[in-house]
Amino acid sequence: MTQLGWAFAVLGVGIGIGSTAQAVSPTELERLAVTGTHLRRVDYEGTPLQVITRTDIERLGIHSAEQLVSLLAVNGSGADNLSSNVGIQLGTSDRNNNGNSSANLRGLGAGSTLVLLNGRRIPAHGAKGNSVDLNWIPLGAVERVEILKDGASAIYGADAIGGVINFITREDYTGWEANAFANVTEAGGGGFHRGQLSGGVGVLERDGFNVMATLGVDRQQQLDGDQRDFVNGFQPARGLAPDTNGTPFATQVSAAGTAIPSPFLLPQTGNQAYNRANLLSFQQRCDSIAGMSQYQALLWRNPGAAFGCAYDYGGAAVLIQPVERTHVLTRGLFALTPVNRLVAEFVASRVEAIKQFEPYQITTSSAALANARYPVDGPYYQDLSAYVPGFNTNLPIAYRWRCADCGGRTIATTTDAWRGLFGVEGEVGETWTYRAGVSNARSSAESRLGPGYYYTAGLIEALGSGDLNLWLLPGESQDTLGLQRLAAASAEGARLFDGVSELVQLDGSASGEIMQLPSGPLALAFGFDLRRESYRFSDGSRTSEPIFQAPFDAEFPKVDRDISAVFAELSVPIVDDLEASLALRHDHYSDFGNTTNPRLALTWRPIDTLLLRSSYNTGFRAPSFFQLYSAQNNAPIPGNIADPVLCPNGNVPGADLSVCAIRPDARQGGNPDLQPEDTRQWTLGLVASPAPWVSFNVDVWSIRRYGLIVELTPQEVIANYTTFPENLVRGSDGRLDGPGGYIRSGFVNADGDRTRGADVGVEFNGEWGEGRWTAALDGSYIDSHRARIFATQPFTELVGRWNARTLHLRWKHLARLSYALDAWNATLSHQYASSYDDEVPPGTVPPGFEPEVDAYSNFGLSASYSGFKDMTITAGIRNLFDIDPPFTAHNLDFAAGAGWDPRVADPRGRAYTLSMSYRFR
Repeated sequence: MTQLGWAFAVLGVGIGIGSTAQAVSPTELERLAVTGTHLRRVDYEGTPLQVITRTDIERLGIHSAEQLVSLLAVNGSGADNLSSNVGIQLGTSDRNNNGNSSANLRGLGAGSTLVLLNGRRIPAHGAKGNSVDLNWIPLGAVERVEILKDGASAIYGADAIGGVINFITREDYTGWEANAFANVTEAGGGGFHRGQLSGGVGVLERDGFNVMATLGVDRQQQLDGDQRDFVNGFQPARGLAPDTNGTPFATQVSAAGTAIPSPFLLPQTGNQAYNRANLLSFQQRCDSIAGMSQYQALLWRNPGAAFGCAYDYGGAAVLIQPVERTHVLTRGLFALTPVNRLVAEFVASRVEAIKQFEPYQITTSSAALANARYPVDGPYYQDLSAYVPGFNTNLPIAYRWRCADCGGRTIATTTDAWRGLFGVEGEVGETWTYRAGVSNARSSAESRLGPGYYYTAGLIEALGSGDLNLWLLPGESQDTLGLQRLAAASAEGARLFDGVSELVQLDGSASGEIMQLPSGPLALAFGFDLRRESYRFSDGSRTSEPIFQAPFDAEFPKVDRDISAVFAELSVPIVDDLEASLALRHDHYSDFGNTTNPRLALTWRPIDTLLLRSSYNTGFRAPSFFQLYSAQNNAPIPGNIADPVLCPNGNVPGADLSVCAIRPDARQGGNPDLQPEDTRQWTLGLVASPAPWVSFNVDVWSIRRYGLIVELTPQEVIANYTTFPENLVRGSDGRLDGPGGYIRSGFVNADGDRTRGADVGVEFNGEWGEGRWTAALDGSYIDSHRARIFATQPFTELVGRWNARTLHLRWKHLARLSYALDAWNATLSHQYASSYDDEVPPGTVPPGFEPEVDAYSNFGLSASYSGFKDMTITAGIRNLFDIDPPFTAHNLDFAAGAGWDPRVADPRGRAYTLSMSYRFR
């Protein structure tokens, strides 16, 4: 069934969480600061705002902020959750992201989504440095979540390009409440448990104060690859097989000075040379050892490895990493006058996450690991003379070996985050309100190596000793001496990194009515925002001896910047039922300068049941500290190049080699001259309620992003020098390779991308029997997402195509059907993500290869009962029909998942949820 077919079918049985229309009553909106405007409003339908309530979260069995955001139709399918991020940087634009989960609205990147807590900013993750960690959010204390599906730089400043997610916690709470939540999978592994205690004293209107506090502890259990049948990286008939010869039963490789000094020929295969030799492959027994298989040389277009075995390292990976969170939230309201109050808030969390990779693949063909080759006098020396012509038993063995006895490589990350806030808010006169506050927030993260990592010198010594048997057969195990040598080299406990991100903010705003016009009140909001942001990152490699394959990142001394902003917003009733909203914000950054962003929105209600809305705004994303200030270094470029100005025709025969075959330095690293990415975006939509039992909204949107920050190689700069002429820095003699000359590569403001689509929300309601039912759907359709680095290039369409970073899926929705009867409520939900073109194998495509990844679709069911005194119980089933993630021929490298994709699907399978809430009197 097509995505539109599913959408209309589900309308009969489902509803999207937090429908945009009628999600919050006008009475509630009178006292809420609605996300996306500084003006206090009763009617917020002029902006595409989605609201998810605490009840929605409980009935859908959502257990974390990460999971909630991943279910949003408007959120991109990127490598932003704990299962899909690879734990190390994918290019130096990303910091080490262990333990970090991010939001990614519209698929524009985590740095282009603004995440707020109670309407104010929170710091970026201490290690990641450029996006908020969703694990920081105390979901159990959240009253509702507001998602603005429009640009909001004119309101909030930087990063609000893809949209804004505002987590709003409970306030003015009295009494005591205990909550327990469990989510247990049917197949085992990946369970989740949470306990929470909340309490509050004082009624603000009666006692002049209210103080509440919440303490929550939760635990996400680990899910291993071998706990799910669909995790199978060896399906060659479908185009999937591991591309590695690093196997638990070692594969010998060719290298000068070793037993196989060069690629070898076999009489029966003619002139084909081979550089891999595994005894089990020659015997056609690669699969006799768990996880191993015959290497698929045709699939990977690598005929020289035909006599190697492969190992399903994707199946050895952890699908869901264990996480433990502790959250504390305290909030106090103190009446200064009947209409003015003092606000004090403190939020803190500790998050401990453990990432585990597959065991080491150790390759000793290079000179750097020559001393780790298996020695001639070793007790386990493997003689392949019977299979490999010219095998020299007088020389050591070079090999590729998967060190299963080393164990999975483990990194434990602890993130401590907090924010303290003092503020005042209230009313002045009959129509004016104000809010001001000062806050300090900090996120610090530290990663330490766990089991599976070893000091390089000790590991080489253990391997070169010959005491480790690299060719264990089923039933065999390492002897004590070999294991002792490994244990002596363990780097467990060594510091990998630590980073700190800090935010100090002073802000204030006021809003009210200026005058009464014939068509309504002229309303104004204005305010200021002063911030200091800082970041530092410390690399553990500087404090320890070298650790083999540890993913260290560059040292980063503390840097900071000051931001000052002023803003204003005006609501102008032009004529009856036609209103214009104008907003303007000016930001000054101490590192790159000024940016001014306007917003113009129009709303028109031609009839009571129809509202038309539109907006145009500009936005920006500030360059990250890492992109601005990472260490610069000069190094000769690899290989000769032609000066594109002095040698415009290139190094052709007869060219002047003094300018056509040069090797200048390249300067890489941060670029303090970077400017912010900026956008031009618009929305056009409607909200309609043609009958009391139906309402719907449709918004068409477009975002154009310019000056996209990318990291260029020197070769890319040369090939596109007309785009970046200033990046060719000539020396005192006018040459790129002269004194002071170099090519400026690294981070630059390049071209950009264009994306457009539509958001759809539909809601029905009615009565059936003695109860009431509600059904609705919230979906997002991407018509196009095109990107390019250079203005001279054509745009590349990314919608519906496999990509290593973000999958731009054509259609996503979340829907539900609810029925309420007295104290009972039942909910059926449906999650859908459309199909996309699969990654194509690089070699011979097998007949069974399917070029398209199937759509992902699953249902959930829950029921709640509040008929007991002071108690509410909710039980549910997630993934009702136990649907496996759709198959993809992707093989783990550069994106997580072998045979499945965690950016789209949940690997847990059918799971049972139980939530209990008890209120003490």
